[in-house]
Amino acid sequence: MASFLVTLSPPRQSDEPLIEAVEHADAYQQEGPMTTFFSTRDDRGVIDSWSRRQASFRTADIVAVRRIEPASFETSPFGSAGVEAAPLLRTA
Repeated sequence: MASFLVTLSPPRQSDEPLIEAVEHADAYQQEGPMTTFFSTRDDRGVIDSWSRRQASFRTADIVAVRRIEPASFETSPFGSAGVEAAPLLRTA
């Protein structure tokens, strides 16, 4: 199962963009004003009623989305421990 690094536009007080790690997600799609990340069943490669929502972000705040494969996520400098926490807008 892959993970994603989501770069969000910086808050007004800071010049630095926020980077949020979404672990155990396979896919994402826009749902109205939000972009939602999903984990899918191992035997299915599509988002359907069996998919689980992992995280959602306002689409307007997303600057970039980068897919990280499991092996490279663990060795990435942005791995779980190295990611600066960003406020999660809503997880369904």
